[in-house]
Amino acid sequence: MPESQFKVMRDIIAAPSPVGLESAMTEGVLNPYMRKFAPKSWDLHRFQGNAGVVWDTHPGKDYMFSVMIIGHADKIRMQVRKIAPDGKIYINSDAFLPCTLIGHEVVLYSDDPQKPGNFREIRGGTVEALGAIHFSEPAQRTGDKGIRAKQLYLELQIHGDDKAGQIHALGIRPGDTLLLDRPIKRSFSPDTFYGAYLDNGLGCFVAAEVAKLVAKAPAMKKVRCQFAFASHEEIGRFGSRVMAGELKPDAIIAVDVNHDYVAAPNIGDRNMSPLEMGKGFTLSTGAIVTEHLNQHIKKAALKHKIPMQLDVCGNDTGTDGMAGVLASVDCAATSIGFPIRNMHTISESGNTSDVLAAIHVIFESLRGMEAVKDLSKEFKSGHPRLDKAAPLTHKKAKAKSGARSARK
Repeated sequence: MPESQFKVMRDIIAAPSPVGLESAMTEGVLNPYMRKFAPKSWDLHRFQGNAGVVWDTHPGKDYMFSVMIIGHADKIRMQVRKIAPDGKIYINSDAFLPCTLIGHEVVLYSDDPQKPGNFREIRGGTVEALGAIHFSEPAQRTGDKGIRAKQLYLELQIHGDDKAGQIHALGIRPGDTLLLDRPIKRSFSPDTFYGAYLDNGLGCFVAAEVAKLVAKAPAMKKVRCQFAFASHEEIGRFGSRVMAGELKPDAIIAVDVNHDYVAAPNIGDRNMSPLEMGKGFTLSTGAIVTEHLNQHIKKAALKHKIPMQLDVCGNDTGTDGMAGVLASVDCAATSIGFPIRNMHTISESGNTSDVLAAIHVIFESLRGMEAVKDLSKEFKSGHPRLDKAAPLTHKKAKAKSGARSARK
């Protein structure tokens, strides 16, 4: 990945966009980036209840087959719970493991209580729980006992008299948001990078890069693309279902991070799908995934030699791929991703080749759909018929000519 493209990815992922406050990414980074290449004919959909946005290539042309590509802009947030008399600012851990937060730098975003809507940022704080090994229980020292979420607090190094009063005077209040402070950077191994919040500014980056390729290509006449940057995914995928409910796409392709199960420690007995960083994009199967949509993506991957890995889902993709069914919208759906390590930590790591594979397979899938005469008819009548499955028998390997049989 060239440095200019990596910088775009870094800027998108670095935007301070916790759940419910996503506009730093959608309005502050993504929209200005999209305006650099989006044709004037494209339209921008905004929403009243959330900061998500959708860029529409053919606004108002409801007769076209619409495909919504969704990344989610919201990040896992921590929130202030209580300000203690000794100056500790107790916080929650949300979807982070408490033990992974200890000692890491964070940024606190505080709404000015005297001027609501005016947010301030406070840097220089870290997340703590024990204070020092000397104050921990014996079981914590050996690792037999972990850190509990209720122990976590923000350390702002407040000292002197009336510590709690000093904090209150700053305008810090329960509900204020904290984010981990580590923008991505290139890491040791080739094509790899690490940092906080790959989940899921990375999906938004992919959707934006697909949009850029679509904008540069000849205008599509059959496929209407809707590039969505959703809110509230981390607390139940509430943003994308609103988008699907409002715009009613014919197909949804969610783009979200996945796990590198091969490198994951201590899960060998779970027999997970052998997804691996650096081996290509992942394609979901199972759950509500529409096999016919997957076939378009598989054909594009084969035709253009784009590396692909299949991910087995249960009853839920775990991504915004569920947006259509959750909004009661009849649409084909699937989910594309890229294996990363250390998900929901400050050191999430990924591979740029997997990200590029996801970008290009989505773009080539859209181009492949454009070649279909009647997409709506094809999707409605193209569901696989297992009753028409061809018999498959085992084929023994033929011995090479002149080779002697090992049997006597």
